[in-house]
Amino acid sequence: MLQHVSRRTLAQMIAVAGVRYLVGPARADDAPSEADISREAILYDPAAPTAGNPKGDLTIVVFFDYNCPFCKQAEPELERLVKTDGKIRLVYKDWPILTPDSIKGAQWALAAKYQNRYDAAHFAMMGIPGPKIPAERMREAIAKSDVDMDRLDADLKAHGDDITKLLRRNLAQADSLGLMGTPAYIVGQYRVTQALNYEGFKRVAADARARAAKK
Repeated sequence: MLQHVSRRTLAQMIAVAGVRYLVGPARADDAPSEADISREAILYDPAAPTAGNPKGDLTIVVFFDYNCPFCKQAEPELERLVKTDGKIRLVYKDWPILTPDSIKGAQWALAAKYQNRYDAAHFAMMGIPGPKIPAERMREAIAKSDVDMDRLDADLKAHGDDITKLLRRNLAQADSLGLMGTPAYIVGQYRVTQALNYEGFKRVAADARARAAKK
């Protein structure tokens, strides 16, 4: 698990990275509210990208960074579980905590959501091996995934403020959960703070369902 920078430093990094796209620094009214960090908000933020079965009986929330090699290692294992299980709803929490280029990657992925290409941008960047991937390389990978880059840039300008607010909510939610680094997963009532293989994800999903059934 990779450690993250301080919340104050990350907030400043997000603000600086957003200047290019007309996103200003945090304002007092942008401070996360109790509603932002509630379990409901973590599981059902309408702006957060999702995958899998929207009516599944188990939700898995993944906090990740595009520069986290452990996230990349676990990604195909988690995706395999979601596909083979068929009853899992997956929520992506872009949590760019490792480098300024991680923030750019998260902004691009979330901007791609407006053309229904979040998955393409996400998998393109997660498919780049290693840490500390430069933003230019991320952008090249996104472009090769058939994302309309002109529209991506236009959407980032038009929706930059909403994207920054989402990233700040993700940060606040991670803080409220006591997460210390990436990757991190919320599987039902369980918090997992390490990369797992397919069998590991399958086991914790079964444990989460068993625990829910006892309530």
